[in-house]
Amino acid sequence: MAANALYVFHSRVGLVLWTSCACFYVPLHLNFSRMPDQRENFFRMVMPTSVRVASSISRSRMADLDSEKEEEDSLRKDLMFYFMNPCEKYRARCQIPWKLGLQILKIVMVTTQLVLFGLRNQLVVSFKEDNTVAFKHLFLKGYSGIDEDDYSRTAYTQQDVYDSIFFAIDRYHQIRSLSLGTVGYEHAEDMKGIKICKRQYRRGAVLPYNNTFYIDPTIEIGCLTSNSTRDWHKKNSTFFKLEFYRLIHVEIFFKLKGIALQTIRARELPDCYVFHNTILFDNQAHSGKIKIYFDSDAYIQDCKDWHVSGSIPKNTQNNLIFDGFVIITCLTSLILCTRSIILAVKLQKRFVQFFLEKYNRRVCKADRLEFINGWYIMVILSDLMTIIGSVLKMEIKVKNLSSYDVCSLLLGTSTLLVWVGVIRYLGYFQKYNVLILTMQASFPKVLRFCCCAGMIYLGYTFCGWIVLGPYHEKFEDLNTVAECLFSLVNGDDMFATFAQIQQKSTLVWLFSRLYLYSFISLFIYMILSLFIALITDSYETIKKYQQNGFPATDLYEFLRESDGVFSRDSYRKEPLSSFPFNCCCKRRGIDDDSILIN
Repeated sequence: MAANALYVFHSRVGLVLWTSCACFYVPLHLNFSRMPDQRENFFRMVMPTSVRVASSISRSRMADLDSEKEEEDSLRKDLMFYFMNPCEKYRARCQIPWKLGLQILKIVMVTTQLVLFGLRNQLVVSFKEDNTVAFKHLFLKGYSGIDEDDYSRTAYTQQDVYDSIFFAIDRYHQIRSLSLGTVGYEHAEDMKGIKICKRQYRRGAVLPYNNTFYIDPTIEIGCLTSNSTRDWHKKNSTFFKLEFYRLIHVEIFFKLKGIALQTIRARELPDCYVFHNTILFDNQAHSGKIKIYFDSDAYIQDCKDWHVSGSIPKNTQNNLIFDGFVIITCLTSLILCTRSIILAVKLQKRFVQFFLEKYNRRVCKADRLEFINGWYIMVILSDLMTIIGSVLKMEIKVKNLSSYDVCSLLLGTSTLLVWVGVIRYLGYFQKYNVLILTMQASFPKVLRFCCCAGMIYLGYTFCGWIVLGPYHEKFEDLNTVAECLFSLVNGDDMFATFAQIQQKSTLVWLFSRLYLYSFISLFIYMILSLFIALITDSYETIKKYQQNGFPATDLYEFLRESDGVFSRDSYRKEPLSSFPFNCCCKRRGIDDDSILIN
């Protein structure tokens, strides 16, 4: 060591030992090369204690340094492997990309399942809509086949209201002889299933000629249920004597049942439906115009005592088996992705702990987020939705449930996420990765920009609703105003919006011009252009990064230190010829585009 310089000279005659403090000459007629035990004893006897201690400390420090070096190399090697794409992982360790193959299989199976369910759902929706249109023609007097607005038709005279009410009642009693479909009463030959209710103010008097009125706002509700006779409403003429200045609305309720036989062609069991129909005569405005609404809600029920001769519902069993395979596939994908996230979190903790111990500083948030793969989280959500949706689909198939809307929402959203997840594998290549990186870079800026632009948009929405609402049908309510302004931003329906402003008030008409011109100019020429400029700027920034290199982070610098130290051959355990996909094993490393770390 530095404190003790040791020089040994060996011969058959003697050995000279120098130290920093003394010099010894010891004659030895020994050959130490032939007697190792005596040589070791000799050195123990003549070597100073401080030299032996320093040598022991040196060996301990060297062992610690070697251990730290091995730990660092192991961590760097694991990090490099974690950020490889599936083909690089195979070339490194001959690890077959099971998740990649499973995702491709899942895309095919989930899409096929969605198409089959969509075709089935299309039949259900078609049956419901066709029956709703048929009911409107059957029960609404004078229905033209086209709804006037959100309501079916209107009545302007008292006699028209009475005729419409009695017309619906009479048609209900004759439904078996009038309907062309497979509909009937809720119970066999039951004509008591129709119910009529009216809501009106308790007392009141209106005298328009001297501008006086008296109204008791207490609401009275009276209902009447029909009997089996067709002239029962004549026996209850008092109930049907309506005082229209007190009347709020009249509602007619009745249920009908039907069977959808069109599924037999697809070798499936028919569905049995219950239609809850409501006819509403709305007089809340007391404006001389009563709006007549017709609403029909269809619910699927189990068909009892069914028998289909000469046909076996094989499709039902095959679909259930297919749905079971979809559930197993998605469950496997869910387990693999969850395992990958757990391993990534452990690797992140290793890297953060190592960085804190060696460099005495914390890893930045951006580097920590690199370990959390958002694609895996999206795949997990997609798998959960697909599993739940598949279970609901199987229950619907065996007629235990009828919630088509919930099942459609789950399966549709999961399929959307599955197809969006394909972008992840395109992102491993530099040319396709530009879209993903541009979206990631521009999203925070676009979100902040939309918050600011949204304040202006809401201001125009409230202003247009309160000022132009009485003079323009597109500004009657907030929802319609928001939709109208969004259409104007996209350049749709501009002339119609200008032309439909009523010119009853010159002040409002002038304001409408100033309002529309300022909104269109501000949002189309300024805000929309700035919105596009933000995305274009992010795209140009990403292109420069791809040419000149991305900003260096602690994680990137740590991985870059391994360049030239580790190669893909250092991971390899098996020959590449065992992999069935030639696209991954025959390509060279120089052919790959660089992996971009955000």
